[in-house]
Amino acid sequence: MKREILIQKIGLLKERMPEFVVDYYNSKLSVPYSLNTLYQYLTEYDRFFTWLIDSGVLNQPEIADISLSNLENLPKKDVEAFIVYLRERTQLNTRSTKQGVSQTTINRTISALSSLYKYLTEEVENADGEPYFYRNVMKKIQTKKKSETLAARADNIKGKLFLGDETQGFLDYISADYEKTLSNRALSSFVKNKDRDLALIALILASGIRLSEAVGMELRDLNVKTMVADVTRKGGKRDAVNVANFAKDYLVNYLNSREKRYKAEKTETALFLSVYKGKASRIDTSSVEKMVAKYSQGFKIRVTPHKLRHTLATRLYEQTNSQVLVSHQLGHASTQVTDLYTHIVNEEQKNALDEL
Repeated sequence: MKREILIQKIGLLKERMPEFVVDYYNSKLSVPYSLNTLYQYLTEYDRFFTWLIDSGVLNQPEIADISLSNLENLPKKDVEAFIVYLRERTQLNTRSTKQGVSQTTINRTISALSSLYKYLTEEVENADGEPYFYRNVMKKIQTKKKSETLAARADNIKGKLFLGDETQGFLDYISADYEKTLSNRALSSFVKNKDRDLALIALILASGIRLSEAVGMELRDLNVKTMVADVTRKGGKRDAVNVANFAKDYLVNYLNSREKRYKAEKTETALFLSVYKGKASRIDTSSVEKMVAKYSQGFKIRVTPHKLRHTLATRLYEQTNSQVLVSHQLGHASTQVTDLYTHIVNEEQKNALDEL
């Protein structure tokens, strides 16, 4: 979804929300949470609050009239009734007639509501420096994780990874073969964005950074001399991430063409750009997801950018046999010794990446 459209949709949702939800939004925006995450959370709150009113659990005329007291005193059985409603209703956001949403969707809903309740009961401060209230009903709600062994999950994922020579093969396909499948009209758009697309995909394949981290990068965040990318991890933490050398030519080619190709104003400092209504601006995550989907489907199998991240993690583990190196590369919280090994393994990690 384009950033401008996303901001508009967020604005409409905020207008419907109680003031304390808007305060929550502003607080998380400062962390910062991504706009996509906050939009999804606001959508979950809108659905939950709408159900509370429509089902008669709350006697309020509008969502904006829902009070802190309503949430503080909400019985556990009513939250569970909402979850049952999700489980039994027709699938959301699809044309399917199958009853019930997936467990993954339900877990995402619970996660969003838990985040709001944690803010209201632990993080926010009233005039006396205290949270708005202390009773957190969401702590009593259990989530059911998807029943799947690690071996089964690994087997399912492996076929969607571009391992070994397939990593370079995927980039070569985009560079030389993909355009052969296009009409003249589609070819023009592809050629215009080819350097950018290759650079962005190569960066994820060579570093394992998240899609949101790649899209959020500024020009100053990429050093092609040292092949290090500075990114903002989850929770707003900054991290310096090593990038494998095979991505260098793609990144340099894009940087050399970026200004001329997109005619960005000097104030537009986003690394990866797109043109919307004749103006260059930061590319959005949905555009990258669609881009990766179309290229990967033609090459082997339709995948998401997150599978490119899995590809890097798998290749790096195969090269090093070190979970510490992989967790550090991906920016994951790890074992207690991770901090100790960060500086020790850094050079080994860089060498391993350069051998990919």
